Amino acid sequence: MSLSHRHKIVLYNPQAVFFTMPLGLLAVGSDLDPVHYEVVIIDGRLEADPVAAVLAHVDDALCLGISVLTGAPIRDAIRISRAAKARRADLPVIWGGWHPSLFAAECLAEASVDITVQAQGEETLGEIVLRLARRESLDGCLGCTYRTAAGEICVNPPRPLRNINTFRTHNYALLPVERYYQLKGKRQLDYISSQGCNFRCAFCADPFVYKRKWVGFEPLRVAEEVDALWQRYRFDDLSLQDETFFTRTERVEAIVEEFIRRRLPITWAGTMRADQGDRLPDAVLARCKQSGLRRVIIGVESGSQAMMDWIRKDIQLEQVFISAEKCLRHGIRVIFPFIVGFPNETDESVQASLDVIKRLRRLSPDFETPVFFFKPYPGSPITEEAVRNGYQLPRTLDEWANFDFIGSAGPWVTPQRYQQVERFKFYAQLAWDHPTPWKRPFQKLAQWRCQRDVYALPLEQVLSRWLWPPERLS
Repeated sequence: MSLSHRHKIVLYNPQAVFFTMPLGLLAVGSDLDPVHYEVVIIDGRLEADPVAAVLAHVDDALCLGISVLTGAPIRDAIRISRAAKARRADLPVIWGGWHPSLFAAECLAEASVDITVQAQGEETLGEIVLRLARRESLDGCLGCTYRTAAGEICVNPPRPLRNINTFRTHNYALLPVERYYQLKGKRQLDYISSQGCNFRCAFCADPFVYKRKWVGFEPLRVAEEVDALWQRYRFDDLSLQDETFFTRTERVEAIVEEFIRRRLPITWAGTMRADQGDRLPDAVLARCKQSGLRRVIIGVESGSQAMMDWIRKDIQLEQVFISAEKCLRHGIRVIFPFIVGFPNETDESVQASLDVIKRLRRLSPDFETPVFFFKPYPGSPITEEAVRNGYQLPRTLDEWANFDFIGSAGPWVTPQRYQQVERFKFYAQLAWDHPTPWKRPFQKLAQWRCQRDVYALPLEQVLSRWLWPPERLS
């Protein structure tokens, strides 16, 4: 590389209602050669005036990069992009992340966006900024889509998934780590040790973006980085943000053995599939617990085996309970997410999910069972089928910004079914929660309701919500 001076790269994380560290921006920013690039990461969630924070840096920036999730973050990404362009019309604006990976060319309908990056971004962004610095065309730059000076949209071929062990160590000095601790209310560091996923779940966009490929850091690298980060930032808990941390048993075992050898005084949480939990030897899970494992997330999605097969989950219900019993034996908390309201899902299928939730909740008050309504995530096979059958996805970025993944259901869910599930979620959580003297009367009623599937006139729910308001999503 031959650059005449050090270039500033501004990276922006849009506003949202949670405070997970922006690991995507951290990854791409850290991999840029610090000899040639000054990287500035601005998190809109941390700024009183995000626009002013960005504009303070764009005058001398080579480009502005924004990580964009589908949904509400799009609105803030558009606002920041337009403000930057109004300040400097010649500033290249680059969008990366999940939404541009799914809608590479469509995002360029927004005039303030010049380039989009698809899938793994480290190597792609590195080549983009080098070409920008040299004033070269992006023609043939794998993994990106761009608008030419003449207004033509050019879609380059995808970039193969690269072994992430070849990338630079993530430089957390680019983030105000202590500020995230304050906002989370705990000294919890977010970390990612792998990218992608080998599986084919039909409701997920990951197979579309990563083509069912998975790459992970070598165990020694994970241990060395976590150890160095603990020495510097003294966190109490490590939140692993991998899609599927337990993908390779031998890798997990090697990592936890290093954690134990180094006597890291931390707890940690990760992601696990039910089939992975089924195959995981008890001895390895015991070492995970000894190393600090406190909680895993095991996506169940449905209590109906027929529905599981239809969504290509590729697990058996029996494996869910085998994994649950293993975690129970070792004192490991579990979050078991479920999804209801798939297109054409039967009442029997939904009821099967509610019944499995009740079985899991009875096993332990430390087993959580959040229930979500299916919303057609772009890029997934179920969504493609729904579109073929007449479902209409949002057509503009403004419409995508209003797309709500959490608080609403698709058109396949009747108001009656929606009400039933929402009430069930409350009662199932209360019925088998850790008991307290004040809660016990409510818990007995909640258990009675769940056992009989009676959720009408939810007076206890109204009173309980008043006495114990739900925690605000962070």
